[in-house]
Amino acid sequence: MIYLMLADGFEITEALTTVDVLRRAKLDLLTVGVTGKTVTASCKIKVEADILPDEVELDRLDAVILPGGLDGTRNLGSSEFVDGVLDFAVENDKYVCAICAAPSILAKKGLLDGKNATCFPGCEVNADKVNFTGEPAVRDGKYITGKGAGCTIPFGLLIAESLASAEVAKHVSETMQCP
Repeated sequence: MIYLMLADGFEITEALTTVDVLRRAKLDLLTVGVTGKTVTASCKIKVEADILPDEVELDRLDAVILPGGLDGTRNLGSSEFVDGVLDFAVENDKYVCAICAAPSILAKKGLLDGKNATCFPGCEVNADKVNFTGEPAVRDGKYITGKGAGCTIPFGLLIAESLASAEVAKHVSETMQCP
């Protein structure tokens, strides 16, 4: 199961486009309303999360995804629940994915030390320990990072490739008419 964390202030494209790509890849994904069942995006659109934190089954976790948005990232970064899910994912060799400002949460925890990653320009944390590439999407081991809203499809496709296969990701890309 993939759990995509939603917190008030999340960037809607990064969250919902990622959900769309991964569900097209036929991957099991649930959105988790970290700040409540109804979560307000940075653009003020309200989204109903699939589940709440107390419904997450960590023993089923394959990947956790953190979308960006400055306020959303702050809310995710201050959540003890999200912190615990990240710790569980790392301890159990599961995928940890973040896009835009959200890779800063991973970098602050030291999870990206010595790794290649990308994020929204200006959100680099521990830049002396992380190789921020500036690429649209980067995978280094079990860590997948994306640069920002405009890079959400490559980010989602990289997650699909990692959790399903290159063939599945290619099929999704083709059916979405990606160049």
